[in-house]
Amino acid sequence: MKFDEIQIRVRYGETDQMGVVHHGNYALYLEMARTEWLRALGISYKEMEDKGIMLPVISMSLNYKKSAFYDEVITVKTILKERPGVKIDFDFEITNEAGEIIVLANTVLAFMNKETKRPMRCPNYILDLMPV
Repeated sequence: MKFDEIQIRVRYGETDQMGVVHHGNYALYLEMARTEWLRALGISYKEMEDKGIMLPVISMSLNYKKSAFYDEVITVKTILKERPGVKIDFDFEITNEAGEIIVLANTVLAFMNKETKRPMRCPNYILDLMPV
């Protein structure tokens, strides 16, 4: 699976008085989508951390095209750009109920040894589940 999609219903607390999603909430949406992408491959983020692997975000960019609104169902598509090494790179497309792109985003995460706090290569047991 090179990509995965999740749907999220925008909650009231994620919006301003005009019912528009506050820009800071998109980082959370991206995290939810990445976690579910991994889960769909059979990789639990919790189990990965229990095995001493962490994935801190080292870069994130978002390009806002349109607004998302309270009670709207948005779709977050997570796309693996290439086979991971020390880093794993994802692109995202967030669309509204009409199928219009509202946000284009990218995150880069680094595989890190939880104990040493040093970068590490993606473990083979994870690579074996990767689609590319």
